Amino acid sequence: MKKYFTPFLVVLALGLAFFSGSMWQRVRNLERGSNSNKTATPTPKPVTSDTIKEAFAKAVIKFGEGSAKLIFTEISDPSCPYCSIAVGKNPKLNREASSPQYDFRLISDGGTFLAPVPEIKKLVDSGKASYAVIYFPGHGSGELAMKALYCAFEEGKYWPVHDLLMSGAGYDLINNQVQNEKAKADLLTSFLKSAINSKTLKSCLDSGKYDGQIILERELGANLIPAKGGTPTFYVNTIAFPGAHNFKDLEGAVKEALGETPKP
Repeated sequence: MKKYFTPFLVVLALGLAFFSGSMWQRVRNLERGSNSNKTATPTPKPVTSDTIKEAFAKAVIKFGEGSAKLIFTEISDPSCPYCSIAVGKNPKLNREASSPQYDFRLISDGGTFLAPVPEIKKLVDSGKASYAVIYFPGHGSGELAMKALYCAFEEGKYWPVHDLLMSGAGYDLINNQVQNEKAKADLLTSFLKSAINSKTLKSCLDSGKYDGQIILERELGANLIPAKGGTPTFYVNTIAFPGAHNFKDLEGAVKEALGETPKP
């Protein structure tokens, strides 16, 4: 019995180690916004300026013109932790996600992370850039919240609604309470009442008017996310920056697009 028992323990230990490692990797993939735990999507086609202009034209949420010399495109999911980190309205999450390798702590919180979305908004507001947001289900609980963002944009209330959803309370609501359940849409409308009329938002969500847009943007997002990327992915024109990048990482491409790169 002993001669069979010892090899069995070795095999069992190896199996547990493999399972544990695989599970850990899946958790890390989920945390990093990777969609490798989902059904494989076709390898994205090369992204050209025409690809970006087409995505801009088809997006609901967009600011500026598709002919701008600087176009930011964000592929995002309101339920994605790293999308929230990229906004900088949930400093607790930024702190918790930080590691010796990645400092996501906000500058205002003693860190080095300059959240990209507020910086993009500044450039848009100044007339230097255009900006489009494309939905992709990187984490699976953001569809209803994304529809709320479409409805808010329609009413001219995008940024107030966006900032609430990307706050700590909004992140908890989307991921731990609403979780894409239409029956819990009232929780969402109630939470957002300080930013948008609850009846208007409820009517928009109940109408299903953006159901087709969600499907369309999933397809757009699948073609824009790099093969090893996930949500968020930022584009500066045709240059991809997958992940919650510090805005400083984007600055070189931004200056080049605006013609602000110093001549040698």
